[in-house]
Amino acid sequence: MPTVFVTISYDGTKYSGWQVQPNGLAVQQVVEEALEQLLKERVQVRSSGRTDAGVHARAMAAAFTTSRNLPLRAFVEGTNRFLPVDVAIQDARVVEDGFKPITMAYAKQYRYTIINSSVRSPLDRLYSWQVREPLDLAAMEEAAGYFVGTHNFAAFRASNCVAKTTLRRIDSVQLKRNGSRLTIDVIGGGFLKNMVRVMVGTLVDIGKGRFTPSDIKKFLLRGDRKESGSTAPACGLCLMQVMYPEEFIPVTEQSNLFAASSLTVSLDM
Repeated sequence: MPTVFVTISYDGTKYSGWQVQPNGLAVQQVVEEALEQLLKERVQVRSSGRTDAGVHARAMAAAFTTSRNLPLRAFVEGTNRFLPVDVAIQDARVVEDGFKPITMAYAKQYRYTIINSSVRSPLDRLYSWQVREPLDLAAMEEAAGYFVGTHNFAAFRASNCVAKTTLRRIDSVQLKRNGSRLTIDVIGGGFLKNMVRVMVGTLVDIGKGRFTPSDIKKFLLRGDRKESGSTAPACGLCLMQVMYPEEFIPVTEQSNLFAASSLTVSLDM
């Protein structure tokens, strides 16, 4: 029975998140239903993690086991025939039995998009956060540097986060501005619930002058969510890619992912 690794892109606007849940339509649910139509059997799709309601993904990594031996193209094109227009399989590969998408990943990249303008952008409204006030980009960049490394991120998670440990490794936080568009790329080994959104919200509060850049050190040390900044809206966040050691994910002609070896990520703990 082959284990198939897939990358999935989706617009999370109308979904309750990735994971199947009793109240609300989840991306995992529609993917599993589409695969059942293609394969004529039920499969469980194991993902590399979760995204919250309203969060998007360019390349969610996932895997499933099936008794059907189909060409890789069929797992992509065949499944997409049964998926809604806001979800699509981008890539499929066969991996070793026992592959675990969440534990074998060494890093993930999230991108948050801000439209920093007093005038709203109708075409960006579902995929960005409009911040009307001017932002001090230099202060935000200085603050972002304090996130890099392995820290206690208890002050940067949702109040209902149930993670057993709040230690997380952040490899880089990069800010880029192009006109009114500001993107914040965060690469790290793993994330707590709402962690990137609270990091972004706190950086925006620093850009507005509510906090100083060095306050990040205080928030990390004290671990009190009540002290850190606001939670950025879900619509601006997108999972860009999940990175694996190359020996776990064979390269195929149909691959739309960056090879892990092409990425320079510090793994120092």
